[in-house]
Amino acid sequence: MTTKVEKSIQVDVPVTTAYNQWTQFEDFPHFMGGVKEVRQLDDQRLHWVAEIAGVRREWEAAILEQVPDRKIAWAATGGATNAGAVRFEPAGANSTIVYLELEYEPEGVVEQVGDKLGIVERQVTSDLQKFKNLIEDQGYASGAWRGSVNENLDVGTPGVDDAFGAQGDSGKAGVSAKTVVAGAAAAVAGVAAAGAAAAAASKSGQEEQTQPTTQPQEVAVVPQPPADEVRDDVLLEESAPEGYSASSSTEGVEKGVTGTGDDPMVGGGSR
Repeated sequence: MTTKVEKSIQVDVPVTTAYNQWTQFEDFPHFMGGVKEVRQLDDQRLHWVAEIAGVRREWEAAILEQVPDRKIAWAATGGATNAGAVRFEPAGANSTIVYLELEYEPEGVVEQVGDKLGIVERQVTSDLQKFKNLIEDQGYASGAWRGSVNENLDVGTPGVDDAFGAQGDSGKAGVSAKTVVAGAAAAVAGVAAAGAAAAAASKSGQEEQTQPTTQPQEVAVVPQPPADEVRDDVLLEESAPEGYSASSSTEGVEKGVTGTGDDPMVGGGSR
């Protein structure tokens, strides 16, 4: 979808003065907001560098028609897609009406939003006012090129269809709106990922600090009697023959004859 802008302004200088100043393309940054550089490659080719709404664009344009004191028409041949014409009509001996017609194709989210907000249209209005102030204040043109291009060929007002070589993001447009938006999304995603990783690391550290330390449980040690000692409070029934008794010591076993009234018990009986 393309956008057309048509604006005009009356400047109080002769038509020749207004036209001559407009032929000084490399002076455009003095009154065109957002235009960083215009380089004239030859009589018919220009290289533009502009930045509007934070989007940097570059393109080359060809002059399709140029008639002294009357008209300059152009169309992009590479980069940002745009075309248009500027006309000069006398409004008296010392006054000129400048008509500017422009058609362009916004690319990407940034330029489309800017287009809906009318940023380019307001910029064109502001640029024409600055041109008026510049030429009226100095009262003369800073230079002039009086040559002609296809003077006998009326191309009308070129549109984006005439910008046959302009390919937008696929051409030589430098950093376009799509690239800016993709980079911003990647940066936001990167910041979000870094934040998530930092939060996870912080949470893990807090868990390690707050987790209680497990203390080893104490095991109660019950003292055991020596292996060669038998507790005399434990009675064991013996199957020894009647008349024998076992010694209370494990070092040896002595045989003794007991009395008829003694019971055979551990620790019982006489030696």
